[in-house]
Amino acid sequence: MRRLFLVLAFPAISVLLMAGNPVKSYKNPVVDYSLPDPTVIKGDDGYFYLYATEDIRNMPIHRSKDLINWESVGTVFTKETRPTFEPKGGLWAPDINKIGNRYVLYYSMSRWGGEWTCGIGVAIAEKPEGPFIDHGMMFRSSDIGVQNSIDPFYIEENGKKYLFWGSFRGIYGIELSQDGLAVASGAVKKQIAGTAYEGTYIHKRNGYYYLFASTGTCCEGLKSTYQTVVGRSDNLWGPYVDKKGNPMLENNHEILIHKNKDFVGTGHNAELVADKNGDDWVLYHGVSVANPSGRVLLLDKVIWKEGWPTVKGNSASKKAKKPLF
Repeated sequence: MRRLFLVLAFPAISVLLMAGNPVKSYKNPVVDYSLPDPTVIKGDDGYFYLYATEDIRNMPIHRSKDLINWESVGTVFTKETRPTFEPKGGLWAPDINKIGNRYVLYYSMSRWGGEWTCGIGVAIAEKPEGPFIDHGMMFRSSDIGVQNSIDPFYIEENGKKYLFWGSFRGIYGIELSQDGLAVASGAVKKQIAGTAYEGTYIHKRNGYYYLFASTGTCCEGLKSTYQTVVGRSDNLWGPYVDKKGNPMLENNHEILIHKNKDFVGTGHNAELVADKNGDDWVLYHGVSVANPSGRVLLLDKVIWKEGWPTVKGNSASKKAKKPLF
């Protein structure tokens, strides 16, 4: 009987030890199927909501409490509500925001090679999981005079609203109307970065604006050369420069995340998310060498050094300490 008691006790002790010592690390990828070009926002319900290019038809929506464990909660559009302004086009590279009491999602609609017919649209919802109501195209490349007008990013500054966008034909910005649903009357676009970039995201921190972007090829499987880069400015409209002061308008930058033996094609980051410790975390996509089907979702901690963002090893982690939520 004593031996039986000891055998039964050991599993109970193990459970107690595990309960007292929760797992403190995570492994990349945090989602092991294709969720390219992520954008993320925290909803009023405490969940983080993530949207991505439609490798899952009609633009997938996922949610998580900790940036690690994600579940699907549907899609932005349905077959009936799907935008149609670019015939046979895909829905790419969304950008989610809360403007007033509404969730406003900017999206690209494009097809490969359609660099003058592609454009940027906008949809709104009362809740981050939708349903989203499409407000249609804001502009297309031929209208606004910027070839390959995709990859939108929204930001507010001094009470005004702006949209930045572009893909390997220059990064541009323009003022929006107060509801964020259209280009402001009389607004003039301005170029802020050169022709090496796409996937714009601007982060404000300690008096600087950090322009995150991606360079290289995104979508060639294990041959992808995509990487995440960054420059900074003391003004939203630039000039953005690298550490030596060389301008991003001339395609100069600092490399934030490049390939390693586990992941290649590491780029197009989402918004930075701060945890309870005040640490910043970045979600982005990459191609797993172990399973090179699609562009999987990756997560890493951003460490700030001498006013610049860095990621450990300048590449994706395989295993790392979890964020605190």
